[in-house]
Amino acid sequence: MVTVVIPALNEAETISHVIKLVKGSPLVSEVIVMDDKSTDNTIAVAREAGATVYTSTMLGKGASMREGIMFASNELLVFLDADITTYPPDVVELMTKPLSDDTADFVKSSFTRQAGRVTELVAKPLLSLLFPALTRFSQPLSGMIAGKRSLMSKLELENDYGVDIGILIDMHLFGARITEVNIGYIENRMQAWEQLSKMSLEVSRAIIKRGEPLASAVNETLEKVRVLRTQMEYALRENVKGLSRMVVFDMDNTLLNGSFITTASRLLGFEEELIEIVTHNDNAFIRTKLIATLMKGHTIKEVLDVVDAIPVVEDALEVVTEIKRRGYVCGIISDSYDVVTNHLKNKLGMDFSVANELEFSGSIATGEVKVPSYFLRNRQSQCSHEYCKSNVIRQLSSNYEIDIKDITAIGDSDNDICMVRECGTGVSFFSHNKYLNLVADHLITVRSFIPLLEIVK
Repeated sequence: MVTVVIPALNEAETISHVIKLVKGSPLVSEVIVMDDKSTDNTIAVAREAGATVYTSTMLGKGASMREGIMFASNELLVFLDADITTYPPDVVELMTKPLSDDTADFVKSSFTRQAGRVTELVAKPLLSLLFPALTRFSQPLSGMIAGKRSLMSKLELENDYGVDIGILIDMHLFGARITEVNIGYIENRMQAWEQLSKMSLEVSRAIIKRGEPLASAVNETLEKVRVLRTQMEYALRENVKGLSRMVVFDMDNTLLNGSFITTASRLLGFEEELIEIVTHNDNAFIRTKLIATLMKGHTIKEVLDVVDAIPVVEDALEVVTEIKRRGYVCGIISDSYDVVTNHLKNKLGMDFSVANELEFSGSIATGEVKVPSYFLRNRQSQCSHEYCKSNVIRQLSSNYEIDIKDITAIGDSDNDICMVRECGTGVSFFSHNKYLNLVADHLITVRSFIPLLEIVK
């Protein structure tokens, strides 16, 4: 049997619905509400709905969860938020099936929802730095979880917003089998911006505390987070929310009449080293890391001088301006560097760019690079690549609430095949790649984007 634990603070309006929903499950023999000293009618409503109610000994969700584990009489536990009225009727069954089947020790919920800023701007970038194995989880901050009491009782629980990510990391460090279960669409109260700021700090603290042995210094890690957050924000432009169509461009040999790293190797003097890395490393991650080392010691000005030395397709600005006038969100996805794509994005007046994040210290490249979580394979991935632009497309589709069939992707090489194939409209741009040309819906055979205006009417 299952115990459902519901931490609650001033949830009188919604908690009855949640209790009645889970009590309808034949698996549930116990519903515990851990009240965090509510000042409204939460306790009375919860009791009337049939839950056992305890008042937590101290403020904070972590204390409520810890005490809920102590009070529970069943081995299988499900934790649900008290303010959500859109749980599916079989939420308990969905969350506990991997535990009952003995295919997992801990279950995180995934879902679609109307928010998630702290997840995308803080949690995922930090996890990619310190716990990259956990970037596969689409909702690492989800508070709807299920686990075995014997294991969960061993956890160190934070008393603030860091509790949920802390549990996930601790389970990972314990070597627990973790899975993610989709529970559909959920809807809860939007957090005020001041609360989001507090949440960001506490989530960051929980991750960094557990990752300190893996990082050379906390201050260095926090600096990396600042860089990552800035890049993530570029992919979430509020001023274009609500538009229903998107156009995404590759950069190298598409927007640019050349490749950034090839041109940089010639102008900055590391051609032989680049050839050595490219010809002896098939793994995309290793190759990306090694190529970044060639940028070490070069200033931001030197990097952008290289970008400016590569001609942009002559009519790119004209066409991008017109595409945006027609109501499209417009951006770049590249396996080059964010400092490069952002520069080009600004030149062309685009809305966003997503690329690997070249690290700088004192405006000088350190030779380190970070791969944003957007690129990494996840449960929604439609291809087998561990790193793929098509994963970015799906994330942007979700962020901007634009159906993937309403996204047009333009590229020229092997690395663009999945992206071009997956979007509603795929365009091969002046490419001799036979596979790309096969999967593309349209071929542009001249170095001009004018034909694109006939495609994105």
